[in-house]
Amino acid sequence: MNKTKVLTGITTTGTPHLGNYVGAIKPAIEQSWRDDIASYYFLADYHALIKGRDPKRIHQSTLEIAATWLAFGLDTDRVTFYRQSDIPEIAELNWIVGCMTAKGLMNRAHAYKAAVQANDEAGEQDPDKGVTMGLFCYPVLMAADILMFNAHKVPVGRDQVQHIEMARDIAGRMNHHYKTRFVLPEAVVGETTAVLNGLDGRKMSKSYDNTIGLFVPEKQLLKLIRKIKTNSLEPGEPKDPDTCTLFQIYSAFADADGIAAKRQQYINGAGWGDLKNELFEFLNGHLQLPRERYYALLDDPAFIEQELLKGAQKARAEAAEHLGTIRRAVGLKPLA
Repeated sequence: MNKTKVLTGITTTGTPHLGNYVGAIKPAIEQSWRDDIASYYFLADYHALIKGRDPKRIHQSTLEIAATWLAFGLDTDRVTFYRQSDIPEIAELNWIVGCMTAKGLMNRAHAYKAAVQANDEAGEQDPDKGVTMGLFCYPVLMAADILMFNAHKVPVGRDQVQHIEMARDIAGRMNHHYKTRFVLPEAVVGETTAVLNGLDGRKMSKSYDNTIGLFVPEKQLLKLIRKIKTNSLEPGEPKDPDTCTLFQIYSAFADADGIAAKRQQYINGAGWGDLKNELFEFLNGHLQLPRERYYALLDDPAFIEQELLKGAQKARAEAAEHLGTIRRAVGLKPLA
């Protein structure tokens, strides 16, 4: 069977929160069990260096993210689970495809344009102040990540769709000029993927400092849930579940019957205190086993390291063969 290759990158700059689980981790792990899909998941630690300047934080984030995916049951024998920096072939491909990438294409990248605009609005004389080559060339490295394994589909948020289009452009130029056979990747934007709100009602994001960590201790989880913003409606007054962060979080983890019952509670005028306490009990129960596995994994970093190295060995076997073909195509080959 010709499997569809699906590649997902996870940047190692933070601690996973509920929004990460619902929006990315849960659907990705569910998809990994499909027999018609070859799943690639990598810890994007090279990408993390673009903004992350704290070595300890990047190292710790790598550990926490790997532990999180393993705690939720990722089967590393079924998928290719690796650390980006363990695959030197990606860095080499980054240079090769970069030599066929127009600077004008990079000028149009959203992140670079936003940085230039911010400098302009701040009255800076140098429009490129604070812009590193990492930020500027980020889409080329992302293209190398994708093209290294000829991924067919790449799940991304809407803000990353442009980068997949750039990867297609780069692949097309390579195929035209060097007769390589790069697959033109497709962006997959999860139209039905849940996006959770955070403590303040905005999208849950570490940039807003409104997140609920996936594996915070029970007491902290209860404290955070009680901080979730609600309106001033009193107990007994009907409430709208569809505008409530509590209901949204509950619905992301519950089944259809549970969601219907919870919706009726809102209509019947349940009090906010009761709804928050019930969400804590439900969520705490749902996360108890993976939380235990997570902390056990954190206590055994050598096991996580071995899992990543196992994935790197699998990834490098494929990458080395593909890179050899590309090197020959561009003229980097023995003289005799």
